[in-house]
Amino acid sequence: MATSCAHCTACHDLSALNEETKLYADLDLLGCSYAVEEHQAVFTVEESSALHDRLPGVHSKNLFLKDNDGRFWLVTVPAEIRVDLKALPAAMGSKRLSFAKAEDLLSLLGLIPGSVTPLGAINDSDDTVTVVLDHEIANAMTVWIHPLRNTASLGIAGEGLIRALRHWNHDPVIASVPRL
Repeated sequence: MATSCAHCTACHDLSALNEETKLYADLDLLGCSYAVEEHQAVFTVEESSALHDRLPGVHSKNLFLKDNDGRFWLVTVPAEIRVDLKALPAAMGSKRLSFAKAEDLLSLLGLIPGSVTPLGAINDSDDTVTVVLDHEIANAMTVWIHPLRNTASLGIAGEGLIRALRHWNHDPVIASVPRL
């Protein structure tokens, strides 16, 4: 990520626009159909619930995690589920998990809290983060995710998302994420 300072929102916004342009170019190159819906910034599933009624498909939420071995994980699940964090490590082939720091999110995926998306893998050229997609996300006709910023939602088929992740050398783990 090419920002001049780690915490400067203006620098991040400029960089994110360049990264988003590359994202759309890659999706077009791969033949992935997608739709983009602009909206006010949303930071939580609750804030985005108004979008769910007008955007048909599976809406997502993301967990950015780190395990005891220092490995990073980005887990994408349907927005309405509650993840069983105690059972999650076994389902995805990991050890004990905790939430990763915002600084790691920015340095590894070029994302800030509230904008977390599996599409951030485009910025992880070192393949440091393992992307985990719940089977409902992977199999969705349309899944809504952020296009590297939380002021828009991008609708894409699960198979298109998987194709893009593989293009960026992030073969996702498809799992039945345990629910509470």
